[in-house]
Amino acid sequence: MKIRKIIPLAMSLFFASNVASQTQVIAHRGFWKTSGSAMNSLTSLTKADSLGCYGSEFDVWLTKDNQLVVNHDSSFRGKSMEKTSLAELTELKLDNGENLPSLKSYLETGKTFKTHFILELKEHSKPERETEAVKKIIAIVKRMGLETRMDYISFSLHAVKEFIRLAPAGTPVLYLKGDLSPQQLKEIGATGADYQLDVFKKNPEWITECHNSGMKVNVWTVDKEKDFKWLILQKVDFITTNEPAILKKMLRMTE
Repeated sequence: MKIRKIIPLAMSLFFASNVASQTQVIAHRGFWKTSGSAMNSLTSLTKADSLGCYGSEFDVWLTKDNQLVVNHDSSFRGKSMEKTSLAELTELKLDNGENLPSLKSYLETGKTFKTHFILELKEHSKPERETEAVKKIIAIVKRMGLETRMDYISFSLHAVKEFIRLAPAGTPVLYLKGDLSPQQLKEIGATGADYQLDVFKKNPEWITECHNSGMKVNVWTVDKEKDFKWLILQKVDFITTNEPAILKKMLRMTE
């Protein structure tokens, strides 16, 4: 009887360790839920790297004067991202006192870090502006020698297709909206699915289908431990979370 109990337990622990080692952490808008930080700030990027996250997710817009700025919403402190110049936008203060960052300053801050840049291009007013943004993003990334550290994501299918078309071959490009099956993602050349938790809860077979097709699976935005556990057991590749420290601790406990 004792042997029968020990063997399943040992197998269970071995399974948990191997599964957990396949799942990596992406800090949603950086590691901002900590002292001195703020969403999409340079500090949040720095702290995500210090925590050892695989990636730090952040959001990018094309400004009125065709420059690139980091911010989640289409406006900040009453200023529209698409209708305001970069100079005006980068004078605005984040909650931690930092200035709203340009993409250039964000990349420069993390240039020597290990964490990957998980760049979300926001849906713009016109597809042409998304194409212009993609071209400018790829150009600045190339100039800074960061091509191997970039992952691109977007809710815009047009932007995703433009990243696939214009970024170097092999660059991770994932789609966010959740309305395409793994087969459809494969057909457009996407690296994988980066879908909300509810999408995978309704379609858990999509995780296996992605992996069987050689594609990656990222899940956003997950903050509850019970959801962490379910996704780790599902062998997802990445979990995007506002609680990267908690997820990192949970993964360490299963090693």
